[in-house]
Amino acid sequence: MTSANPNIDQRQRFSFDNTDIRGEIALLENSYQAVLERHDYPALIANAIGELMAATALLSSNLKFAGRITLQVRLPGNVSLLQAESNEQGELRAIARYDDQANRRELALDDGQLAITIEPENGQRYQGITAIQGGDIAQALTDYFEQSEQLGSRFWLFCNGQRAAGFMLQKLPSSDNNDPDAWDRLTHLASTIKADELLSLSHRDMLHRLYHEELVRTYPHSALSFHCTCSKDRTGNALHQLGYDELNDMLNETGSISITCEFCQQEYRFLRDDVEALFPERHPH
Repeated sequence: MTSANPNIDQRQRFSFDNTDIRGEIALLENSYQAVLERHDYPALIANAIGELMAATALLSSNLKFAGRITLQVRLPGNVSLLQAESNEQGELRAIARYDDQANRRELALDDGQLAITIEPENGQRYQGITAIQGGDIAQALTDYFEQSEQLGSRFWLFCNGQRAAGFMLQKLPSSDNNDPDAWDRLTHLASTIKADELLSLSHRDMLHRLYHEELVRTYPHSALSFHCTCSKDRTGNALHQLGYDELNDMLNETGSISITCEFCQQEYRFLRDDVEALFPERHPH
């Protein structure tokens, strides 16, 4: 595989003329590697995180407002959590939690739940949950949209430890579909996608490979990137919840409080003056 693909860390929206079907392709490398550089994940987890990031990139293209979408896979075994987030600008971050004491060859993505959370900056938070079988994120997403949204959707997700890619088709509610067989035909063609093709071909070449006999309309691509939303202010707000007395006890013990972001590994250090500043009500003058 070469690195000449011009669509790395981009997503591409497309639709089919005379149908009510749209699609999205996402290809991640730099944003995905930025996550792996911060965590020494075993291969199983690294690949699952890549698939989840690709899925999140696909779904965040639907955000029409400032906010974020989070995909969270909750599992009962020695891999307890996989989580990826993206905002409306395609800025991604991700994390996994697993049993550090487990043999890396024995880690398993057991059956669990997939939670999809949409959080507008202004507005009501929404969450939907569906079952996930054997860590199959693509199938869980398909089930979720069919059951919860009554929206025909299919997902193809791949990761090879270097890149992650996703392909999505959705059948939108419409009364003016002039091609009633389109959904079966287009999803059948998409089912021929091979991992190495989606991970290496440009979006244009991928669409041509699948749909050279269809009327495909593409739209301007959008960038994907790694970005963590942590900050010293946000960390301070979280510390504030512990209360002044508890923070003061911690300072008396260690002289400072250090908090490391679990997503990006950025460390934030709070000295006594920093903690006092978190409680301005104690210093009215």
